[in-house]
This record gives sequence, C-alpha cells and structure tokens, in this order.
Amino acid sequence: MSYAQLLGQIPMFEHLGPEDLEHLSGLLQQRRYAKGEVIFHQGDVGTALLIVRRGEVAIRLSSAEGKEVILSLLGRGDAFGELALLDGEPRSTDAVAREESSLLCLHQEDFRRFLSERPQVAMDLLAVLSRMVRRVTQIVHDSAFLDARARLARVLLDLARTQGQQSGAGRVIIPRLTQAELANLCGVTRESANKWLRFYAREGLLTYEGGQITLVDPERLRQDVD
Repeated sequence: MSYAQLLGQIPMFEHLGPEDLEHLSGLLQQRRYAKGEVIFHQGDVGTALLIVRRGEVAIRLSSAEGKEVILSLLGRGDAFGELALLDGEPRSTDAVAREESSLLCLHQEDFRRFLSERPQVAMDLLAVLSRMVRRVTQIVHDSAFLDARARLARVLLDLARTQGQQSGAGRVIIPRLTQAELANLCGVTRESANKWLRFYAREGLLTYEGGQITLVDPERLRQDVD
C-alpha cells in the first residue's frame, strides 16, 4: 500500500516530489494500537518517527505522583517522535493512543539516511521543531500568566484551529474529550475546567454535551485570551 498522498500533506515532507514520496512510503511500517495503549514511555529509547494514519494520539508528561499534563493531541497526518531520533536521547514524553489507532513508523536508520540525502526535508524539519518549541513556550507562558478561564479558552481555540470541524454559521466542533483530558490540556483541575465550561455555555459561546464541545462564537471566546 502506498502512503504517498498522506505523506505529501505532512509539513515535513510537503516539498518532496512524487518519486521521493513513493520511496519514503516504501520505508514505512504499519502498527496498530488499541484505545489506551501506550505507544512509548518517557525515557524509552527512540527507535522510530511515527505518523498518525488513523485515530488519535495524546502526547503527555507524567509525574512520579501520577499527575499528567497533555501537551498535544495528534490526528491523521501528524508526525511525532522526531527529537529522540535526532539527538539520540531518550523519549521526552509519553505517547498514548486515545482511540484505536494505526501508525506508520519510519525507523531511525532509514530516517537519518533519508534526511542526509534530502537537505530540504531537514530544513522543513527545523521548522517543525521550531513550532514545537513555540508550543512549549506558550504552555509555560499560559501556566505562569493566565488564569484557569483564559487557559481553557486558549486550549479550546487551539483545538478548533488544529483539529476542529466547521459545522456552519461559524460553529466549530472539537474532538470529543473527557473533562479530565481537557483539564490536563489546560493544566488546571477538573473542577476548574468544568466550572468555566459551564460559564462559557451559559454565555452562549459554546455547547457541551456528552463530551462533545462545539464553539458557537470563537471570536468572542478569543477575547478572553487576547
């Protein structure tokens, strides 16, 4: 099976020509993960770059006390695990399948050889890593300077931008999340996340039913962050 079309939609590989995409596709191996299955743990040796073909993956940090912070949610076409392949250091996060997922794996030797032969991909990878650093910087900034209400608004808007589905009249449907997962993404307690969800629902900015959040008025919500 060729994954060239999917690869061509990934920022890191979008400048590759058809032949290179087909070559890269031939290097990939498919793996399947059940809902809740750990893909890798923080501290594991990095052996492959991974691409989400189907499903959803949570990238998270965990403490020894069992606390978790979700750094990002990844869907079809998102790649992860680049850092460990580049610097040879252990994985810096956990990765967990939020639902039954199919991933494509590009092993370390193949990945490095592919990069060395295609300088443009290496430049595109730098842009990807730059966005990753900006994302982490944003998380640190929000934790230090934004209250729980603004953190929730920021996370909802980020999810709408990266994974939301337009549903007409300016509404955006966000992937289904539990309150615990949403709280982890925001870096707040579950009670606080629930409190401000109900507040925004009363204000008419969103609807929240059975874990499904729909942003009714994203522009008004953005005022809590800007």
